[in-house]
Amino acid sequence: MTDDHTFIDAHGNEVTGRDKMKAGWAGYFQWFPDYEIEITHLFEDGPNIAAFGFARGTYKGLKTPGNENYWQLPAAWHIVTENDKIKLWQVYADTKIPFDIINRS
Repeated sequence: MTDDHTFIDAHGNEVTGRDKMKAGWAGYFQWFPDYEIEITHLFEDGPNIAAFGFARGTYKGLKTPGNENYWQLPAAWHIVTENDKIKLWQVYADTKIPFDIINRS
């Protein structure tokens, strides 16, 4: 990440600064320790990248009989690079399912 890295979540909330974002990701990985993204399509235009695929995770890693703490959803990302680092990471996804799991737990 660049020092002035900006992260924009699916709700339009912004976090600016590499250190703030590292702390934000640390917190997110506490919620979803197995969080991962799968990129199925990637398009590049200079420093701009459009990525499409899926995001998934299990709330607090808690495996349940019906796997009700696990989610997977389609997602897209707008990424801007600068000097081989990520300057912008913007997420587009319907986050209702993960938030429903958090609120239920």
